[in-house]
Amino acid sequence: MPLALLALAVVAFGIGTTEFATMGLLPQIADGVGVSVPQAGNVVSAYALGVVVGAPVLTGICARVPHKRLLLLLSGLFVIGNVASALAPNFGLLFAARFLAGLPHGALFGVGAVVASRLVAPDRAARAVSRMFLGLTVANIVGVPAGTALGQQLGWRSAYVAVAVIGLVALAALAVFVPHQPRGEQSGIRHELRAMGNRQVFIGLATAVVGFGGFFALYSYLVPMLTNLTGLSDSSTTLVLALYGVGMTLGTLAAGPLTDRALRPTLYAGLALLSSALVVFYFAAHSTVPALITITFVGAMGALITTPVQMLLMAKAKNAPTMAAASNHSAFNLANAGGAWLGGLAISAGWGWASPALVGAALGVAGLGLAFMGGRMDRGDRHSEIIASSGAQAEEVAAAGPHRS
Repeated sequence: MPLALLALAVVAFGIGTTEFATMGLLPQIADGVGVSVPQAGNVVSAYALGVVVGAPVLTGICARVPHKRLLLLLSGLFVIGNVASALAPNFGLLFAARFLAGLPHGALFGVGAVVASRLVAPDRAARAVSRMFLGLTVANIVGVPAGTALGQQLGWRSAYVAVAVIGLVALAALAVFVPHQPRGEQSGIRHELRAMGNRQVFIGLATAVVGFGGFFALYSYLVPMLTNLTGLSDSSTTLVLALYGVGMTLGTLAAGPLTDRALRPTLYAGLALLSSALVVFYFAAHSTVPALITITFVGAMGALITTPVQMLLMAKAKNAPTMAAASNHSAFNLANAGGAWLGGLAISAGWGWASPALVGAALGVAGLGLAFMGGRMDRGDRHSEIIASSGAQAEEVAAAGPHRS
C-alpha cells in the first residue's frame, strides 16, 4: 500500500510540475515561438481549459474501464501531451499540446483519489488521499523551481521533456505497485451522472470553486505584491513561492487525519482560517517577516481545504465517486481562473496591490457559507442522500460517522 500511494504521489508531482513551471517560463516560451509574453500566457489557460473539459469527459467516457487500467491510460496521455509540448514548432501547436496535457489532469487526480481511498480501511481513507496530494505540494517546493531553472538554462522545451520522464516513471510505478480494482456491475456513465445529480455534490463543487478562489486570488498576484509592497527582489520570489509550497505540504499532512476524524469541521475551520489569514496578509504585506509567516499559513490553510472537499464529494456520490472526484479538479481550475480575474479587477480599480487578499477573504467567507449550507442540509434531514449501488434508487444513510458527513 505505501508503494502504491507513492506511485500516485509521483503522478501528482509530475502534474504539479508541468502546471506551474509553465508560469515561470513564459518569457522563454514567448521568445521560442515568436509571440509576446501576454500571448504566451494563453498556454496556461489552454492547460486549465484541458483540465476543466477532461475531468468529466474522460471519466465519463471511461466509466467502465477498471481503475488501474484507466490510471495507466491517463498517465500515457499525460506523457504524450508533454512530449508534444516539447516538440511544438509554433504557438498554435503548443497551445493544442498544452490543452492535450491538461486533459488527463483532473481524471488522474479523481481516479487516483478513489484508488487511494480503497487501499486502506475506511477510517484512514482521507489520510491515503492526502498522501497522494503530497506529490502536488512537493512539486511546488522542488519540481516547479527545478523545472523553471532547467528551462531557463537549457531552454523551455527541456522542462517538458523532464516532466515527460517523470510521467514515464509514474507510469511504470503504477503498473508495478497499484493493485487491480475492478469496477462494479453498475458502473457506467449513467451511474456516474446520476451521482453527479446529488445536490450535495453540487454544493461541494460550488464550495471548491468559491472558497478556493480566495486562495488563488492571492496566489495569482503574490509575486508583484512581494516586489511592490514587501520590497523583496525578483530573485528571492522563487524561494518565497517554495515557502508557500512548504505551507501547503504542512496543511496536506494535517488534512488527512483531521478529515478522517471530522470532515465538515475540518472544512469549516480551513475556510474560516484561510479567510482570516488573507485579511491579516492585507495588513502584513508591507513587512517582510510577518508577510512570509502569513504566506506560509495561507498555503497551509488552502491545502487543508483540499482533502475534506475531495472526501465530501466521494462520500456524497458514494457508489459512483469517480466523476465527482475528478470534477473537483475542474472546480479548482475554475477557482484559479475566477480568483485571478476578481483579484485583477480589484487592482485595476485602483484598490492597491494588496487588495486581492481582501477579495480572497470575501470568497473564503462565501465558500464557508456554502459549506455551512451543505452541513445544514445534512442536519436538517438527519441523513444525507447518496447514490445506491443499484443505480436505480437512492439510499439514505445516517450521518453519524463524521468521516462520511
